[in-house]
Amino acid sequence: MLYWILIIFALVVIDQVTKMFAVHLLTPGQSVDLIEGVFRFTYVENRGAAFGMLSEHRWVFMIISVAAIALLLVYLWKFAPESRFARMAICMIIGGGIGNMIDRIFLGYVVDFLDFCAFPDLWMWVFNMADVFVCVGGGMLVVWLIISMVKEAKADKAKKVAVSAGEGDASEENGSDETHD
Repeated sequence: MLYWILIIFALVVIDQVTKMFAVHLLTPGQSVDLIEGVFRFTYVENRGAAFGMLSEHRWVFMIISVAAIALLLVYLWKFAPESRFARMAICMIIGGGIGNMIDRIFLGYVVDFLDFCAFPDLWMWVFNMADVFVCVGGGMLVVWLIISMVKEAKADKAKKVAVSAGEGDASEENGSDETHD
């Protein structure tokens, strides 16, 4: 378990250090192109939930976030799946959640600075590394769940086929015994 706690800690540190650089290198609203017309750093103080939603209900969102992080920590501690992939996904969600929670508690807003501007009609949000961790971890968890469900369905099907084949053999044996009596 210590291994997974260290991963969560490392993700929180990565998030906080990148936000610290954004705060020190940019002023609110300032943008710096890294790849002109594609990707830039844009400093935004996000006072709401994801992408600024629920900005007037910050405390409700914080309570839900704390509850979700706590539940995922308990799940990781008590019921962790055998899959390292799934555990990593859970750690990414927890680490990202904690990273953004630190900002909300100490700053009253979340520092966002990553801005893909190549498709302004499709993508208009500025985000941070914690958001990346939560989204990638969530995607990984969905992939793991789908793969697990497919494996389980295949195993159930194989078991049913084996049981059917076994019942057929047993009835043939019983039927053949009865005809020889």
